[in-house]
Amino acid sequence: MIRRPSIPLALLATGIAAIVYFWIAISPAVAQRSAPRDPAEPQQSPPHPKLLPFPAAVIARKSIDEKSMRALIDRLVSCGTRLSLSSWTDPRRGIGCGRDHILARFNEVAKESGGKLQIVVDKYESASERTGGKPLALESVYAILPGSDPKLAKTLFIVSGHFDSRPSNVMDPEADAPGADDDASGVSVSVESARLLSKLAATAKGEYRATLLFAAISGEEQGLFGGYRLLEWAKQQGYTIGGMLDDDIVGADPATGAPHRVRLFSGNGEIDDCDSPGRELARAIEEIDGREHIRLIFRVDRYGRGGDHYPFYKAGLPAVRFTEPLEDYTHQHQTPRTENGVEYGDFAKYLNASFLGDVARDNAEALRQLAMAPAAPTDAKLTGAVTPDAKISWSAQDDPERAGFEILWRETTEPRWQVYDFAASPGETVLRGVSTDNHFFAVRAVGKNGARSIAVPTEMERRPPPVPAGTKQ
Repeated sequence: MIRRPSIPLALLATGIAAIVYFWIAISPAVAQRSAPRDPAEPQQSPPHPKLLPFPAAVIARKSIDEKSMRALIDRLVSCGTRLSLSSWTDPRRGIGCGRDHILARFNEVAKESGGKLQIVVDKYESASERTGGKPLALESVYAILPGSDPKLAKTLFIVSGHFDSRPSNVMDPEADAPGADDDASGVSVSVESARLLSKLAATAKGEYRATLLFAAISGEEQGLFGGYRLLEWAKQQGYTIGGMLDDDIVGADPATGAPHRVRLFSGNGEIDDCDSPGRELARAIEEIDGREHIRLIFRVDRYGRGGDHYPFYKAGLPAVRFTEPLEDYTHQHQTPRTENGVEYGDFAKYLNASFLGDVARDNAEALRQLAMAPAAPTDAKLTGAVTPDAKISWSAQDDPERAGFEILWRETTEPRWQVYDFAASPGETVLRGVSTDNHFFAVRAVGKNGARSIAVPTEMERRPPPVPAGTKQ
């Protein structure tokens, strides 16, 4: 007689419980993967318009000059500190030393562009508690590539990095503050984007309808001075902001498994049921560069932090922030030192040249396609409440280079748009059998070259429900 080993009752019960718990745990995921049990919208299949392909990517990864980017970072680090409170006149130490290196590099790029790139040094003053309440003289450097289309040349797309740095004490101009990652890395991206796009401007591949501005700004660590000033300066020059790309801390990727995607931060905005222009800019950049390169972060910035895109975002303009995948805070805002065997300080040796080159390519290609696109539509509206059909309307000026408009929709819980239909001209399009309640809608312009404007979400009629007299809504 063979005795089979018996399974203890307690162990058997534990196993059964584990199996039950496993199926309960995965059932939501299984349910989400199963076929939807909702009525189709519309009942008949939606239109399937033939859509223009996006422009082919022109800026190849191999065209990025990582050596020149690293050389600029090394020169900025050699200034010892670039705190905005430090010297603007000492050629070897202080923020003026950093400005001189950036200006020299921009002038080299401008010469290579055949004079297409225009260099501006913007001098201004600003004050905050981080200047002791006294006005501080500051300077930013802009390189401008004018647009070719008279109707769009006053639309401005910006890429920016800040060249000031800081030690642990933001009021100490004597302490070293190398600032390799924060934010010589972002400055190098802006300058490299200027090199790539101004070089293309001399060819058929470099036809930018809108104007491009490549910025290296100061005063960020003292209170986002450079960002506020850049917004003010652009308005003074009569520009409309088409998009602002802020590159701040984009040079390191030390986590296991690199390379990783760069994070792209965008705020939601303050309009009910409507994303901000910055969110739409982020979606456009991801669509151009690919999800394998861009990680969308639906938050205006890192928790408890700020950057130079913020003044633009608060003004209701399309602005986003690029930041590396996983920050190392021992190499940010730290006076160089070693404590308990840990080295503190923002040194160039901690940077990842390959990752930095990826970020430069992502910025430059996104800027190129956005500057090629028609103007975004205006006055996008959604009507049709309490009817079976959604009605989308919008306005746009005449543009012989525009092919038409894509009408976009998405589930209210989905992060990305899908194309529903195509319209050749502005006006109203009726989406028959599509509820106004279950989706968000947007419209974007499409050029004959395939370049898309950022999407413009539709605003809804506001119909608050009736309430008892005296009740506030």
